Amino acid sequence: MKNLIKQYGLYAAWGVAALAVIGSLYFSEFLDLPPCVLCWYQRAMMYPMAIILLIGMIRKDLKVWVYALPLSIIGLLVAIYHNLLYFKILPESAAPCVAGISCTTQFLQFFGFIDIPLMSLIAFVVITALLSAYAWIQKHD
Repeated sequence: MKNLIKQYGLYAAWGVAALAVIGSLYFSEFLDLPPCVLCWYQRAMMYPMAIILLIGMIRKDLKVWVYALPLSIIGLLVAIYHNLLYFKILPESAAPCVAGISCTTQFLQFFGFIDIPLMSLIAFVVITALLSAYAWIQKHD
């Protein structure tokens, strides 16, 4: 497992980030689903992270995780907060979405429970886990 993460961890993290970028653009540009405020914050973390990881892989920068991991952690925290609002664990009055679309508006559901905020949360969890494991391996090799 250690060798897999060492060899392919950055590629996998970039693949998830690239898929998240393409997915978010597809939802907003082709399906005309407007992003809420928290979605914009998550995009602000995901889009540059995809670019940073790509550049790091091209340059073979073994420390690219130093730049990408903070973006992933911040995005993860926003995604957790968004899901807590979306699933009504936190009251809607705690939402920062005062203008435009509500952060709790339900647009799409796949398999009856997978929606856009949950997909974002899953992407940030996977990227954060991959980058954390990659960083740990780099430090202990």
